[in-house]
Amino acid sequence: MEQTTKNTIVSLKDIFVRFDGEVILNHINLDIHEKEFVTILGPSGCGKTTTLRIIGGFVEPESGDVIFDGKRINGTPPNKRNVNTVFQKYSLFPHLNVFDNVAFGLKLKKMPKDEIKKKVTKMLATVDLKGYEKRSVSKLSGGQQQRVAIARAIVCDPDIILLDEPLGALDLKLRKSMQLELKEIQQKTEKTFIYVTHDQEEALTMSDRVVVMNNGVIEQIGTPEDIYNEPVNAFVADFIGEANILNGTMIDDCRIQILGRELECVDKGFGKNTPVDVVIRPEDIEITAPENGQLVGTVEKLTFKGVHYEISVRCGKCEILIHSTKSAEIDSEIGMRVIPFNIQIMNKLLPFYDNVIEAEVTYSNEGENYFEFELECETIKVENKYFPQGARVKITLPPEALSLAGDGIGDLKDVYIESVVYKGEHNEIILESDERKWLMLSDTDEQVATYVPLAFDFSKAVFEVVGNAEEG
Repeated sequence: MEQTTKNTIVSLKDIFVRFDGEVILNHINLDIHEKEFVTILGPSGCGKTTTLRIIGGFVEPESGDVIFDGKRINGTPPNKRNVNTVFQKYSLFPHLNVFDNVAFGLKLKKMPKDEIKKKVTKMLATVDLKGYEKRSVSKLSGGQQQRVAIARAIVCDPDIILLDEPLGALDLKLRKSMQLELKEIQQKTEKTFIYVTHDQEEALTMSDRVVVMNNGVIEQIGTPEDIYNEPVNAFVADFIGEANILNGTMIDDCRIQILGRELECVDKGFGKNTPVDVVIRPEDIEITAPENGQLVGTVEKLTFKGVHYEISVRCGKCEILIHSTKSAEIDSEIGMRVIPFNIQIMNKLLPFYDNVIEAEVTYSNEGENYFEFELECETIKVENKYFPQGARVKITLPPEALSLAGDGIGDLKDVYIESVVYKGEHNEIILESDERKWLMLSDTDEQVATYVPLAFDFSKAVFEVVGNAEEG
């Protein structure tokens, strides 16, 4: 079969955006093609809406270029770009009926009345609102109002339709039906749709490609199948659908160790004895008799979900989630098997050495057995440890030596929670301060995109003198 190459309609080149000193988009690059449905997906505060507003002309990047049909359009106002936007609040005109709402943009262009009637009638048929021309928009359901907003955006024949969480105000049942309708409208009109959402199901259901964002960067771009089946890191795996994300060791090519057992996989090139993240989707785990299992655990919870059972299994200190058409008794021991193809291996989000501080001792007291050093404009005091003033000390903090200071008093203030990933026995949390990133383990859920105080337990740290102490 002959393959066709889609033309790129809009490109973002090295886009950097900062608001009030905070980086919102950190040098992102993105190409979007003609006639495709692209969803920008990510948690609150990741930069997805800002990306949409950059394309629409509502926000100007601090640096980088916006390329439309091969031409740089930085500084071009929204009304001069062949782009229309549908917002979560549809902004329909309550004093106008359905026909006049859809015709509004055409009337601004002073198009002849017969041409307006022809275009609006055709567009209302496309969005399944034929016969609603004279209906007041206030008398329409939420889904019908959304279709009016989409019709109004498309009827002026823009090249790109931007949709900023337009289903967010709808109830669950209507939202699910509108997902399919939106995709159908996009295919009928052959327009490029760029859709922003934090809802993974919407992204997987409607998109030709999904752009997963986190903390101002693009983590992965791919088809829904690629994003789900081949996540590039633990953040993507955790954000897209449900997943068991486990700490593992890549013993060698095609050989992984998790939970004290060696399993065969299909991944290569990670090196020998390398710490990695291992992703196994709940539906890819087969329940067996204990003696036939690669892993063995005890059933703790069982919930019937209609098409499958959701089973929580305790395997050592780790919780494993299974989706299976087979049931299992609470407190029974079961075996678990996974074929090599369904074991996904990924590099860890954060190297361990990021939890290493190298600092000069600014003050010390041998009699009281403590020393101090400066870290990111904060004076840090280390009790029960002495190094002479002027010594350069390397301090290695394991993840369990970090905690959030609940009383608001920490060693570092206003540290940003970048991601939270559940690893079966604890949450693995990545935090960002002014100069570095930190890895922390926690048994409690924390809110992503919030600022917290960070405390260090130096009794768990490893200290090493790496420079000569200066004489008093």
